[in-house]
Amino acid sequence: MRVSVFGLGYVGAVTSGCFSSFGHSVVGVDPAEAKVALINQGKAPVIEKGLGETISDAVAKGRLRATRDARDAVLATDLSLICVGTPSKRNGDLDTSALKLVCAEIGSALVDKQSRHSVIVRSTVLPGTIRNVIIPELEKASGKKAGVDFGVGSNPEFLREGTALEDFFAPPKTVIGVEDDRTASELEALYGAIKAPLIRTSIEVAEMIKYSDNVWHAVKVAFANEIGVFCKSLSIDSHEVMDVFCKDTKLNLSSYYLKPGFSFGGSCLPKDVRALVHKARSLDLDLPLLGSVLPSNERQTSRGFEMIAQLGKRPVSILGMSFKAGTDDLRESPVLEIVERLIGKGYDVRIFDRNISLSKLVGANKDFLLRMIPHVSSLLVESLDDALSHGEIIVVGNGDAEFRTIGDRVRPDQFVVDLVRIKDHSRLKGNYNGISW
Repeated sequence: MRVSVFGLGYVGAVTSGCFSSFGHSVVGVDPAEAKVALINQGKAPVIEKGLGETISDAVAKGRLRATRDARDAVLATDLSLICVGTPSKRNGDLDTSALKLVCAEIGSALVDKQSRHSVIVRSTVLPGTIRNVIIPELEKASGKKAGVDFGVGSNPEFLREGTALEDFFAPPKTVIGVEDDRTASELEALYGAIKAPLIRTSIEVAEMIKYSDNVWHAVKVAFANEIGVFCKSLSIDSHEVMDVFCKDTKLNLSSYYLKPGFSFGGSCLPKDVRALVHKARSLDLDLPLLGSVLPSNERQTSRGFEMIAQLGKRPVSILGMSFKAGTDDLRESPVLEIVERLIGKGYDVRIFDRNISLSKLVGANKDFLLRMIPHVSSLLVESLDDALSHGEIIVVGNGDAEFRTIGDRVRPDQFVVDLVRIKDHSRLKGNYNGISW
């Protein structure tokens, strides 16, 4: 393919060199004469292992050149990759000035281009940037229509300095956010030599994936550091602790617990977070990440209650009261917290949970329930049908398989507040609200 890369900084230089090594014809574009000159001399404009040799080889074979002329680059290629910087403003927002400038240049060149061209953003941009900044700038400068006269998409990069070429050639995933099949086919062909899962999604999801990745990496660093601070204060080897921690790939280093949903509860997580944070305070340690976990969890419970309350004081049926499906453990169940708030506000509440039987509950579990809701026996119903017939608001409280397919059983006049993401929620349309989707 014929590709132009706008921005010859870290991402753009690596992208230019690596794509040219696949045999693509690449034109790099940058306003800095020094960068353009280095590329054309077969030298890397940034320090990165293996990049100098890659660029030297590509230039020698005539697959890579650089220019300051944006119009020349657009007219000579079929697809443009935008790799310019998006630094922070003083208030933390993204500075999109370089993006706008490049879009104006590309758009102006598109005025004179008869064949179709695609513009793909590899720069890290907040969700909505392509829709609200990139496309309007391109359309204004070109007088053409995105998705009709030219393609637009998102293709976030996942490169780490020091291992960028390895990351480019063997990425964990390749993400393309596009809305038309032609642009998708172009990007699939561009990445054809890379053996990695290629994921096609919406533009906004592609934009958000990069932020989810980077913020998660930041959270992991902060978590490990706070565990380290805690361990050091007790003369515990934090590296040994985390070495053992990382051996667990079933829960610790896995996709488990990484789906948005309702608050955590049960007899372990709240208690153990609370105990560790309390111990840290007693040691005069400031652990802001760990200290924010319970407040964040409690805020999610409040969101669930607010979703119900905004529908007005209608009869409410709760499906599932234990903190997760397949258990009768009610200790610190966030659903139980919502039930208590609803009763306190005068709502007419009924609860169905096949795993909850007052006659079988014992010990701390039963004591916790009766302390929270002394008259709970009058709220329990015996069947899912009873619950569905009572409530004008149906709250799906845990992931029991019985609750996940109620979409065809809900009446048109009923509202569903979903805390777990039931499978058939798309059937419910306007009367459905998920807590994080």
